[in-house]
Amino acid sequence: MNKDLIAAIESIEKEKGISKEVLFEALEVALVSAYKRNFQTAPSVKVSIDRETGEIKVFSQVKVVEEVESEQGEVNLYEARVYEPNCQIGDMIEMEVTPKEFGRIAAQTAKQVVIQRIREAERELIFESFVDRVEEVITGLVRRFEQRNVIIDLGRTEAVLPVEEQIPFERYRIGERVKTYIMEVKKTTKGPQIIVSRTHTGFLKRLFEMEVPEIYDGIVQIKAAAREAGYRSKLAVISENQDIDPVGACVGPKGSRVQAISNELKGEKIDIIKWSEEPEEYIANSLSPSKVSSVILDSEEKTAGVIVPDNQLSLAIGKEGQNARLAAKITGWKVDISSETQYAEQSLDAMGLSEEEAGEEDDEDKKAAVLETEKGEAENSGEIIEGAQDGTGGDEAVEEELTEVVGSGDDTVVEETEKEAPAEEEFKEEAADGGQEQKKEETTKEEKEEEDSILDG
Repeated sequence: MNKDLIAAIESIEKEKGISKEVLFEALEVALVSAYKRNFQTAPSVKVSIDRETGEIKVFSQVKVVEEVESEQGEVNLYEARVYEPNCQIGDMIEMEVTPKEFGRIAAQTAKQVVIQRIREAERELIFESFVDRVEEVITGLVRRFEQRNVIIDLGRTEAVLPVEEQIPFERYRIGERVKTYIMEVKKTTKGPQIIVSRTHTGFLKRLFEMEVPEIYDGIVQIKAAAREAGYRSKLAVISENQDIDPVGACVGPKGSRVQAISNELKGEKIDIIKWSEEPEEYIANSLSPSKVSSVILDSEEKTAGVIVPDNQLSLAIGKEGQNARLAAKITGWKVDISSETQYAEQSLDAMGLSEEEAGEEDDEDKKAAVLETEKGEAENSGEIIEGAQDGTGGDEAVEEELTEVVGSGDDTVVEETEKEAPAEEEFKEEAADGGQEQKKEETTKEEKEEEDSILDG
């Protein structure tokens, strides 16, 4: 039995990776319990197993006395000196108390203890190996389904993919290989429990690290990420090297890198944006692929008013508000999106004006400008008008003032009118003189005719 025990323990050490010393210590503790359970002995008992031969011995701690009153915890000086030649009365010594039938009991106990200890050691090793791999991506086989949870075989142990950590509408088949993200490793009475996820934001980051060498080498850094699993994700990146485009590195030649990740996530759309220290620029980039006209920040409320062209409004908001929600998540700002037309209407409402009133106000402004111009011209000719009122300027000053108000084009008309007036008066005088001469001629003729008629008579 002893040789078989040593051989079994050495075999277990090689196969399971459990230290031989750990198994010997566990076996010694179990044999103490078995001995106390099967034999009426003192409470202080120790079991020793020889590491080379496998021989098992049981020792009991007893007190050296002159007269023995309790055989379980006391021994006389004569017997005690067989084990400890230099002992004295009152000393505590260890005496071998190995029973003859203890071999059979030891064998049964050893079997149970070794099996139990192997299980515990394996669980401990599994826990230690996976607790350091939290936030890593691991590949496993779909083993079975428990209710709606998926049990994934990781080789030495199993992991649980809860229903809330599964990508919506994704279907799993037994034997299918899947990549998952280790969220948590818990120690339970049944062993380590490993919780994995396919919807975690860290899963997206790790996939990019695996696919993009620049991220793995640290040249390109992932500053932030936001995700609605199965639908859309956003990733903010920045490059430590000015010669490397972080967005282009993540997209890859002809989009091969980002497409490979999208395929792993069952067609999830991924927007890669450039991170910026300037909040306005960062928020504008976060609403990609839409274009942004301007960003108005309210630092106290940490809200951002984003104005986009009218034809970009639906693209900026996204399907069911998806693009706007992801932009808010990745930037940490509350984003309020409005079109240029909406912003103009809101500005007018804030001023208390409607569009018609705003038009009327524009007309009033134009009228006021005209009146202001006329007023300025009137002020320039104020001295002439005052002179006309005082009688010093006469009618000519008034005429000149009116001429200036009408305009330069009317000046010519006034001058021509003034020139035509004397000519008209001369014409009237000539016409009057001509009429008088004609009347005189007619009178003289009549008188001659009367004279001739008298003479004839």
